[in-house]
Amino acid sequence: MAFKRLTHFVTRYVLVGVIVAFAVVWLAPDLLGERAAPPSDTGNAPAERVDASRPPASGQPFTYADAVETAAPSVVNIYTASRNPDPRNVFLDSPALDELLGGMTAREQERLDTSLGSGLLVTESGYLLTNHHVIRGAARIQVMLADGRNAPARIIGTDPESDLAVLQIDVDNLPHSPLANERQNRVGDVVFAIGNPFGVGQTVTQGIISALGRSEVGLNTFENFIQTDAAINPGNSGGALINARGEVIGINTAIFSDSGSSTGIGFAIPADLAQSVLSDIVENGRVIRGWIGAQIVPSQGRGGVRIAAVLPGGPADRAGLESGDVIETASGQQVRTVQTLLSWISEQPPGREVILNGRRGADPKRWSVAIAERPTDLNGEAPQRPPQP
Repeated sequence: MAFKRLTHFVTRYVLVGVIVAFAVVWLAPDLLGERAAPPSDTGNAPAERVDASRPPASGQPFTYADAVETAAPSVVNIYTASRNPDPRNVFLDSPALDELLGGMTAREQERLDTSLGSGLLVTESGYLLTNHHVIRGAARIQVMLADGRNAPARIIGTDPESDLAVLQIDVDNLPHSPLANERQNRVGDVVFAIGNPFGVGQTVTQGIISALGRSEVGLNTFENFIQTDAAINPGNSGGALINARGEVIGINTAIFSDSGSSTGIGFAIPADLAQSVLSDIVENGRVIRGWIGAQIVPSQGRGGVRIAAVLPGGPADRAGLESGDVIETASGQQVRTVQTLLSWISEQPPGREVILNGRRGADPKRWSVAIAERPTDLNGEAPQRPPQP
């Protein structure tokens, strides 16, 4: 009897131990010192997703340093000096004072005004891009490279209507960055602005692409801006806007600000437009654009754009266009904005015949216009600029 009671006792506690062990293995395998491995599937297992916000396996913090190191050596600081008559000496132009002034008369007395900006080396032969407003009126231009070397620069050509200029320096072993394909950009892409804000030295700021194809902002005649919230300040103009791969996607050009400092709305000229201007200036000494000799404004009617004025004797005038005419299509392409038509005309080679369709009052009209080369002295047509960096 005692043996039977002992057998029941042992059996009960063995059963309890098995149940407890099973529960531990099932519910808390980590208590055993080794986590159970999940079943493997070598057939169709999805690729592991990488969280870019977490440190990589190496233990190093996540960084965009490689992208910046790729482009930063090609971004230069630009210092300009312009000579203006010194107003303090306008009444001192006399022979008696000439000797006292060391042989320099008042006409020769000048005040040296300096300004700063940025630029991008785009070829090994020393061509660099910057903004037209950075070097406008400059008597001397000095370029300082990221490695500390410096050299005087000469102006190869400028294009005020896109606010770009091409300079050249004579220095050996130059770093340079080609311009990337702007069509790969997407809103939300991480970008970096590299330049010389306030003259403190080369600086990198981070943001995203806020918008693409921004036009009718009132900065330039030809606009197709990349908008970004990367901080752009005075001195950044002409510097590079790069993507996370270190590719140059734009030339920083302006900020939207009443104070003149960054407000999170900056604009860069896209790389494809900059490349077109660069090629034209290097090859032809100027930018060649199509032109019809008409002032175009938005239409208040059913669509299209309206002719506000026609230059007498110009291509539009010879084609029969008149003030008040509305243009709806250009060689079959729908015209929705002034910038659309202006950009399309500018891309046409001089001498090409194009067909414009629209209306005069209620009557449909069709005009055949011979494109001419856009004159380089149309600065009066350019809009007034807000504060520029």
